[in-house]
Amino acid sequence: MTAKIISPARRAAFDVLLRVELERSFSSTLLPIAEEHLSVSDRALCHELTLGTLRRQMKLDRIIDHFANGKKIDPAIRIALRLGFYQLKYLDRIPYHSAINESVNLAVYAKKISAKGFVNAILRRSLREPVELKYADGLDEIATETSHPRWLLEKWVAQFGLEKAKSICIGNNEIPNLSFRLTKKDTNLDLSSFKRSKFTTSFISETLTPDLRSAAQDGGIYFQDEGSILIADVAAAFEPARFLDVCAAPGGKTGRSALGANTIIAGDLRWDRTLFLQQNLLNQGVKNAYVVQYNAANALPFRPEVFDSVLVDAPCSGTGTIRHNPELRYLIDPNDLNELPHKQLAILKNASKMLAKDGILIYSTCSLEVEENENVCGRFLSEHINFEIIKPEIPDHMITDHGYGRTFPDRDNIDGFFIAVFRRNK
Repeated sequence: MTAKIISPARRAAFDVLLRVELERSFSSTLLPIAEEHLSVSDRALCHELTLGTLRRQMKLDRIIDHFANGKKIDPAIRIALRLGFYQLKYLDRIPYHSAINESVNLAVYAKKISAKGFVNAILRRSLREPVELKYADGLDEIATETSHPRWLLEKWVAQFGLEKAKSICIGNNEIPNLSFRLTKKDTNLDLSSFKRSKFTTSFISETLTPDLRSAAQDGGIYFQDEGSILIADVAAAFEPARFLDVCAAPGGKTGRSALGANTIIAGDLRWDRTLFLQQNLLNQGVKNAYVVQYNAANALPFRPEVFDSVLVDAPCSGTGTIRHNPELRYLIDPNDLNELPHKQLAILKNASKMLAKDGILIYSTCSLEVEENENVCGRFLSEHINFEIIKPEIPDHMITDHGYGRTFPDRDNIDGFFIAVFRRNK
């Protein structure tokens, strides 16, 4: 048996998952590269195997460890087993023999030939002996069955309650809609065949069609989650003449937020991110934007009180985007939630200095965490009495008791975002 007969889809999925495991890389970055030269059918299978395995990783590992009887497993072999068990447990259309044989071949592909028999034995044994996992308690069961680290689940229970936390975990494992918006460029895409979003100026597609792929490459449309577009729609509604996007890369919100602005400034921390930002805006047809590199947590290199509107889409933990980035749940460090709010508040304070009287300051994150959202805004308001909260123009059910906006993956079927809108009074 040789590794040559492994399907291109499984080999690509294995390579992506191994890099996620060993390099803490992101599937959203790796998958487009891995799938570039795959056929349409192999691309779809690679996508399903990679993201599905990541969404079920903790459950799959618990099953693997049950059958391994305490044996230490090499990372490459564990990934081959995860792929095998994911196909056996969650993909009815994959024949058992294909899932098992190709997982065995992946061990050979990984140059772990001595592990062939081990992989084959565990997967075949699972067909004969249905596993009944045992859990330490109810939280352990939810954490394992939804594949969310227990510390994160416990945090959501404390913040939202048990049932809501469980619902978020389940929602995070649902396949997200494919949403897109129009850019400043013209497109020949027939929009009548796509659903309109209930919340935003975007469109929804069930699949990534060749026409959609072509329109995105030409810059006529931009793929973006509805939650992200919702933030940009709010910013665009104020129609600023002079607009500053403080943490702008990769440029999705900038391209929508600043459609009517005469002067657009967009910046970010790293040089490589600003280069990508500049190219991304040009590809969307945004030609009147100035792109700047700076550290917004230290200071902003602009004259104070000159912008009509400032958007701070702050760097955050990203816990609201787990639907699109399933590996994120395993990569987040609890310490991040102690450090990020300090940076977020510093950026928000610096951004507030840029606003003219009656200007609009928008703060957003793609995080579900109160430390990064309500707490940051509360501290900002306590130190800046010349700012007041105003209600964002979003559906009423998304408005919190404090006048902020929140979206949830389980409730809204979009990523989890937070938005606060402030007006400077003097």
